[in-house]
Amino acid sequence: MYERTVFESISHNRVVSVAPHASVLETAWAMTAANCGSVLITDPGGAMLGILTEHDLLTRVLAKSLNPQTTHVSDVMTHHPHCVGPEVKVAEAVLIMMEHGIGNLPVVSHASKILGIFSARDALPGEIVDAVSIAEFTDQVTDVLA
Repeated sequence: MYERTVFESISHNRVVSVAPHASVLETAWAMTAANCGSVLITDPGGAMLGILTEHDLLTRVLAKSLNPQTTHVSDVMTHHPHCVGPEVKVAEAVLIMMEHGIGNLPVVSHASKILGIFSARDALPGEIVDAVSIAEFTDQVTDVLA
């Protein structure tokens, strides 16, 4: 079983963030320039308000024919996204992502400081196998106890 934490597995590059009033187009440009699949929406003090992902751009903007120049990210972001602490094991984070159908988890300190974003791409194959094993075991236990 792998034992890396999400903090050990994430790229420690600068986290891309935008203000809630930023347009979807500006946000897509920022994501493209940074070569990242998600961006955090923060208030002026740096507190996280939400997240916008490539998937959100497809399903909440393009598929609904919204104008990316006039649509604000606050209108299409995921408010109050699931987050994990830096000490969470990668397999546990992958399990959370599987359970909630998400591909990105902000990593936040106990003091609510944004440390990075954990993506499924940050997990090693063995860590994904571990997460699937945990999920299968949990399902079996649930079936026995039901």
